[in-house]
Amino acid sequence: MDSPPPTKLDYHVDMFKLQSQATFLSLFKAEDGRMALILDSTVFHPQGGGQPSDTGLIEFAGSDFKFSVQDVRSKDGIVLHYGVFQGSVPEDIAKGQDVQLLVDQSRRKLNSRLHSAGHLLDLCMRKVGLGHLEPGKGYHFPDGPFVEYKGVVPQAELQVKQKELEAEANEMISKGGKVYADILPYEEASLLCGGSLPDYIPKGSTPRVLRLGENPGCPCGGTHVSDISDIISMKITQMRTKKGMTKVFYTIAS
Repeated sequence: MDSPPPTKLDYHVDMFKLQSQATFLSLFKAEDGRMALILDSTVFHPQGGGQPSDTGLIEFAGSDFKFSVQDVRSKDGIVLHYGVFQGSVPEDIAKGQDVQLLVDQSRRKLNSRLHSAGHLLDLCMRKVGLGHLEPGKGYHFPDGPFVEYKGVVPQAELQVKQKELEAEANEMISKGGKVYADILPYEEASLLCGGSLPDYIPKGSTPRVLRLGENPGCPCGGTHVSDISDIISMKITQMRTKKGMTKVFYTIAS
């Protein structure tokens, strides 16, 4: 059986899109009993990059079949939509059938705000004199959200820097600024990201670059707010250094 082609990522082109049309390719039963659907394209963001997956619904054209999407993952460029059929389970679905994808708006909005707030923290770290710390992973579930940095902050400075970070973040939020996410040629992307890109991005590729206002950009494949002000407000709940790493924990307004 031939492998399906890489899934086209509609949210990469328009990260504010919540509905799309796609073509059904195949399905299989996962080990946990859920079904996994593969489509030619998707507007559902899979779990990754510190961002939880979207949830929602997939409706099959010309039938009553509805598939509740509970989890979304990406493997080797193929997006897998895990979930269950509502009501009766179809015995067979023809390849090539049209489907309508509907993303849960409230979950997407929350995930986008949390994810954007993590990137905002990276900018604020530079503004409060912690730009020498190298951004590591962000983790927004289930114990998050937090952003982790390689490097340490002296214990005597932690509380002061925590207050400075929170003040700087909320000042930037209050001022606002349009958020951009564009797929760009490598050299142009490098310039927008301060003159270089991480080693994991191949030279000659076309990375997707996120920019919060007119600040330097960074490569990111996630979904984000349309304006920095959409984060509403931010609280730094804890900042700690351990084993050469600094973690910044935060919350956003509900």
